[in-house]
Order: sequence, then structure tokens, then C-alpha cells
Amino acid sequence: QVQLVESGGGSVQAGGSLRLSCTGSGNGYRPYCMAWFRQGAGKAREGVGGVDIDGVATVADSVKGRFTISQDNARKTLYLQMNSLKPEDTAMYYCAAVVGRGTCYIFPRSDGYNYWGQGTQVTVSS
Repeated sequence: QVQLVESGGGSVQAGGSLRLSCTGSGNGYRPYCMAWFRQGAGKAREGVGGVDIDGVATVADSVKGRFTISQDNARKTLYLQMNSLKPEDTAMYYCAAVVGRGTCYIFPRSDGYNYWGQGTQVTVSS
């Protein structure tokens, strides 16, 4: 059974930084693509950034220039470096992956991911 576990969330002041990690495990864990999504209170889920099947990273316009997404060399752990955080970045951040059956659609489409983590909370105070 594949599991994704996010870590690195927390509370910071505006302008601060956090680095999120998404670690996968389980039999057959070889993700084709991975991504970060977030959902703030009362808001719809939105894509933050993803790494596609070719290893190309993309981030949403709303975080471009502040957030960087990357993977380890084995392409099994996903990172999200968040700098210059703003209160509007406050949300639960989720990691998603396509492992085995699933479809790597173009970011930020999310319905192809077949594994999701439980999320890590990021709170940015002004």
C-alpha cells in the first residue's frame, strides 16, 4: 500500500519561509508525477506546483517567484520551498502522486492523481 506523508508545515510570520516535504513509501512506490495542492478555509482546492512525468516543474502564477518545487534524485520525494510567505498562503497543503494506475494530466488538473497525503497545515500571520 502506497502512502504519502507531508511534513514541514507550521506557523510563520509574513515574509518568512517554510520547506515542505512529501515522502512516499510502500510496495511499488515509483511515482510518475507529483504535485502540491492547497486548500484554505472556505476556499476551493488549488494547485501550487507539480513535477510532470518528464521531471519538469511548474508552479502556479499565484506563487511564482516565491515558491520552488523540486524532487530528490530518485524522484520519490517532493519538496516545496516557500519564501516570502503571505497570509493568503495559509492553507492545508497536500501532496499528490500518480503511482501505477492514474494519469499525469497537465498541471493543475488534479483528478488524475491516485494517491494523496493527509496534509500539513501552513499558517502565515500578518
